[in-house]
Amino acid sequence: MRVADFLALHPDAVVARLAAEEKQSFRRGEPQQLRAWRETVDLLRTALAGLDEAAEWALHLEFRLRRLGKRLDAVLATARGVFVLEVKAGATRVELADLRQVEDYALDLQDFHAGSRGFPIVPILVATEARPASAATPLLLAGATPPLATSADGLAGLLRHLWAALPQPAAPLDVTAWGDAPYRPVPGIVEAARSLYARNGVEELAEALADRDSLTATQAAIGKAIRDSMAAGQKMALFVTGIPGAGKTLCGLDVVFGAGRGVGATFLTGNPTLVHVFREALARDATEGGMPARDARQRMEAAIQALPRFRDTHVQAGDVPPERVIVVDEAQRVWNQAHAVRKSRDRDVALSDSEPALLLDIMARHEGGAAIVCLVGGGQEIHDGEGGILEWAQALRDRPSWRVLAAETPGHADARRTLPSSLPAERDPRLHLAVARRTLRAPALPEWVDLVLDGNAARARRLADAETIPIFLTRDLDAMRAALRARARGLRRVGLVASSGAKRLRADGLGVELPHMDANAVARWFLDRWPDVRASDALETVATEFSCQGLELDHVGLCWGGDLVRGPGGWRPRRFAGTAWQRVAGIEAAANRINTYRVLLTRARYETVVWVPRGDKADATRNPAELDAIAAFLSAAGASDLSPTHPAPAMDTQTPALL
Repeated sequence: MRVADFLALHPDAVVARLAAEEKQSFRRGEPQQLRAWRETVDLLRTALAGLDEAAEWALHLEFRLRRLGKRLDAVLATARGVFVLEVKAGATRVELADLRQVEDYALDLQDFHAGSRGFPIVPILVATEARPASAATPLLLAGATPPLATSADGLAGLLRHLWAALPQPAAPLDVTAWGDAPYRPVPGIVEAARSLYARNGVEELAEALADRDSLTATQAAIGKAIRDSMAAGQKMALFVTGIPGAGKTLCGLDVVFGAGRGVGATFLTGNPTLVHVFREALARDATEGGMPARDARQRMEAAIQALPRFRDTHVQAGDVPPERVIVVDEAQRVWNQAHAVRKSRDRDVALSDSEPALLLDIMARHEGGAAIVCLVGGGQEIHDGEGGILEWAQALRDRPSWRVLAAETPGHADARRTLPSSLPAERDPRLHLAVARRTLRAPALPEWVDLVLDGNAARARRLADAETIPIFLTRDLDAMRAALRARARGLRRVGLVASSGAKRLRADGLGVELPHMDANAVARWFLDRWPDVRASDALETVATEFSCQGLELDHVGLCWGGDLVRGPGGWRPRRFAGTAWQRVAGIEAAANRINTYRVLLTRARYETVVWVPRGDKADATRNPAELDAIAAFLSAAGASDLSPTHPAPAMDTQTPALL
């Protein structure tokens, strides 16, 4: 509504309208929420009543941000720019977490809201009872500015000052159309899990990129196949394939919290890090919603399970699992029979077959329908004994009663990445996701990574010249850290990743790895924030491929190690043993090492800064010539030099000044 119309309404009428929009009863609504709305309405009426220039501004209360699953307290759309307001009623000081929150709201509008593009977006924290102080006005350029803070008494003066300082645009912002402008967010995987658990459909999350319809089409195909199999009493194995970051995990979570909810479904992963982060994030949300912490964690343990524990429990008991639908994340990483037997020989539960065979037999115990949804990523096998999609084909060939659905799987030099055409299967092209969603506005990144790891610098360079490839290269570790800190705005996450085989990075001070089996350490690294030194954005602890596969950060610092170097024949995978590097023996082991860097190069939603050490001539394990060759190849393939940046501001934990 226009500010003039807002001021003409009685405050109770405004609050009643908000309650109606939230489908709450004004009379019987949550008293705390109603009081908060009334305080915000009164605050805005006081601040805007004396601003004649604000009469034609548009005011949006409780503006919805689907990516974050939150609503902005207030947005003021003006002809010159946008003001984003977060009100902390009764706050006597400015908290760093609150500043990050409102800045992240502004960044969300900058990245995903069409009506805000090209205009300054100013995030303002209103700590109502804080003491005013002077502070510098930021440069009011297009995009989200650094956050400002003020008190209730200072809000009117700040808005008047900012309005006068905002540059006059060539074409004014259309304040009437601003609220209806396209808003197409791309959620992070943890954000998506939280939203899906809150019973939002996948269509609420698939609002970005040209291929936005494919994700909802895939979800619809999965849901129909599950319903049909349950109705017919069939056992079904369904394969969802796709490139890294295409949305496979999102589809799997939608099955657990959507299509499979009525019949019993669980998300299985052999990646302990994914288990820890998802469980903790969802448990925190459930606790904030009023559920006791213990109950919240128990519920998450049922929805998100470690595949090895599910497997061993039901192999040992020989019982029928309570779930009729299981979603197997990164299903290409399942153990083949030889590896399963070898790894379990000295354990409580000895395995006698491959993981696909065991899971198929466990789910076959159900009378009537049951389904296994396999999420399959290309080139993500990173550990010895991972059989790939071929292992599923072999197990299904021996169990012909299972109905099989999959998209066409193109042939590949690595047989583990191909579902043989000889396996009887119903083919549905909707079950393949071919567009990268993780890397915002850079759908060509997975293809570029494939070309780089295939050793084709010329084609990679042509692709980089034609598309946006957000990969930056530096030889300076301090420069990489400074660049990442400068990008750690709002709630955007940054962090360092490295190969588990990059053992000689410790010579440069990077010897501390995130212990991926430690649930508390993993949750803190991915979910908590600086100034907690255990958080990812402290840039002290490195996550390996085992810690970050399936997860993501907004900006990534990839520390390239000596375990993958360039030679006359292309990439040379190596392992460090004792005091020297040794060649990786075996085609599968070499492919796994290369796949490690495929995982690491595709973890960022925005940008990846690759740091290649300079090495040391006096240290044979850090040969400068070998490291120079890596940097030269990445540069030739189109990685951009990390431009000199202004010194990044320190992550200040002090209370900022108020305006």
